[in-house]
Amino acid sequence: MPRELAGATDRRIDALLALLAENPMIVISGARIAREIGVTRSTVWRWVEALRGLGVKVRAHKGAGYRIERVPDVLVPKLLRRRLRGTPFARRILHYFCVGSTNDVAMQLGHAGEPHGTLVVAEEQTAGRGRVGRKWHSEKTSGIYMTVLLRPAIPPAQAPLLTLLAGLAVREAVAEQTGLAPDLRWPNDVLLDGKKLGGILTEMNAEPDRTHFVAVGIGINVNQAKFPEDLAATATSLRIATNQQHSRLELLVRLLGWLDRYYNQCMAGGSAPILERFAAVSSYAHGKRVRIATAAESFTGTTAGLEPTGVLRVKRDDGRVELLLAGDVREA
Repeated sequence: MPRELAGATDRRIDALLALLAENPMIVISGARIAREIGVTRSTVWRWVEALRGLGVKVRAHKGAGYRIERVPDVLVPKLLRRRLRGTPFARRILHYFCVGSTNDVAMQLGHAGEPHGTLVVAEEQTAGRGRVGRKWHSEKTSGIYMTVLLRPAIPPAQAPLLTLLAGLAVREAVAEQTGLAPDLRWPNDVLLDGKKLGGILTEMNAEPDRTHFVAVGIGINVNQAKFPEDLAATATSLRIATNQQHSRLELLVRLLGWLDRYYNQCMAGGSAPILERFAAVSSYAHGKRVRIATAAESFTGTTAGLEPTGVLRVKRDDGRVELLLAGDVREA
């Protein structure tokens, strides 16, 4: 990774990408680029080389300048911010070409006092993870890897609702963009044809009666053409499902729009509409034979709906009803 792109994306690289993207197929002189983004022409050349290494197709015209051959599907702040106006996610956007984990960054930002709605987006993660420490495969510029920092005025016991509404937002965005109808597996998996399309990792900082902040991490497999052998049987992507590529930028904008809508609905009107919608689109919410694995035990049963806090009810085979706060849920 080039030194200039090793950390959070420099606002001038953000401006360079936005300038090229706003003028597709137009040759822009190096002098103009340097003037508009506030760097030297030699720096422009270095950054263009670095962007090429990341898959952005920029053509140099000797003595004339640079042009972009197609608008890059790169999730930089300047391209996102204009599409997110009117939502809290437009205020503070941190972009990384490569980062360990967007959730780790968001948790640090939460402790540092960053505001509600702060958005962390990465083109690639080297230490992406799911629940219970599972690794999340984060192929470069192929998926959506993001975390939003939320500061909800709710007790910690209601935090599971945020995972459910994030899953709903992913489902609605995918359905809106592709016409597909993903399934939701409580608490945090988005499925297509029984394979994992996306997942949510929610982490929080709280006291017993007060939530300070919540980092809601979302990963979606968008344009992966294939997966490593150990994931091929259980993972899928929108590209695999539809045999075509999809705009990550458009999907992310849709996703954040739905997340804002469901979050505001939940904060203003309580959990009932969220739980009703989740139950309507999830085959796992009620009547599904499942195998549950928790830290303490493994058992089978049938799902029996959701508690007002988002906890899953499971009727065990012996008739007892279990309230599942956390656990690994699989179809039995």
